[in-house]
Amino acid sequence: MQEVREALKRQHHAALAMFRQAIQICPDDVWTSGEHPRNYWRIAYHALAYAHLYLYEDLASWNKWPDHIQENTYLDGDDVPVNEPYTRQQLAELVNLIDSEIDPQIDALDLKSPTCGFTWYPNVSRVELLILSLRHIHGHLGQLHEILIAHGEDVEWLGQIK
Repeated sequence: MQEVREALKRQHHAALAMFRQAIQICPDDVWTSGEHPRNYWRIAYHALAYAHLYLYEDLASWNKWPDHIQENTYLDGDDVPVNEPYTRQQLAELVNLIDSEIDPQIDALDLKSPTCGFTWYPNVSRVELLILSLRHIHGHLGQLHEILIAHGEDVEWLGQIK
């Protein structure tokens, strides 16, 4: 199980390093572009907020980022409020926070647990949730990456980070 734990850490670090790039190289006019509620900044925050949450045992134990606004995680629905966008600096700070928590949080989790601790995933094990989270991060990173490519920017692929 230790080998799996270390692989999960490396892959989370790599995913966040790629996300950091997508935030840093995003042109100013692209940051707030996109049709509400699927603006670039909101897609980025949605993915990061859930990446952060799923490093914790459950919703009650989640040590939320101080600037967290739940409505800013919503990507669908007619009643999603139009909120002030997070800045690239704010989301870069969030990436740094999450990155700093990866190792201790993954070390603290029971990777053999048959449940993940989140009621909306009743049949998902803890280790499967972490894999699901990586897929979620990269799914949204792919969206952001395509937007960046259309604007002449590119994110460097990272296979792993120790």
